[in-house]
Amino acid sequence: MKKIIYALILTLIVVSGLVFANSEIKKETSKKSITKPRSAAERKAGLKKWEATPDGITFKKWENSPAGKKVYASEAKIRKSLRDYTDMEAVVTSLTLPPGSRLGFGVMVKINDDDYILSFGPEQFGNSQFEQLHSLKVNDKIIIKSHSVSHAPKYSYPIISGDYVKRDGKVIYKRKPSEGGC
Repeated sequence: MKKIIYALILTLIVVSGLVFANSEIKKETSKKSITKPRSAAERKAGLKKWEATPDGITFKKWENSPAGKKVYASEAKIRKSLRDYTDMEAVVTSLTLPPGSRLGFGVMVKINDDDYILSFGPEQFGNSQFEQLHSLKVNDKIIIKSHSVSHAPKYSYPIISGDYVKRDGKVIYKRKPSEGGC
């Protein structure tokens, strides 16, 4: 009986050792398989390939349409403020995003007579980061700082990524830096 128990314990130790060693090997190979950045020529070739797909063709048509040109013109008006990360005065025009949007929490704002989507990302349960943003009302004047603006054929407005919002001289939102790097 003792021999059987010893054999079972020894087998258990060997098997757990093999499982542990196998997981370490997998971790090492996943760290080694980090891809290097693509060269400019590779990116350009990939873009050309994508532009030939149905999505790429639709996007190019939208870019050349009056709606696409309007979005790009609105982006150009705020590009310097985005690049320099300077204050942009805005007025809240709507507390909801366009129907069917999947941008997470956001509001519609007007900056220099142009409408923009001010997006803050997905709202997570229990995250109080957006709490003060929920107190915004239509016609509130706010100060925005952002590093980026994007666009999509689905939306008739440029999409500003909300990094910093101030109302009445008080900061009501500041994006937390991402954890774990990039």
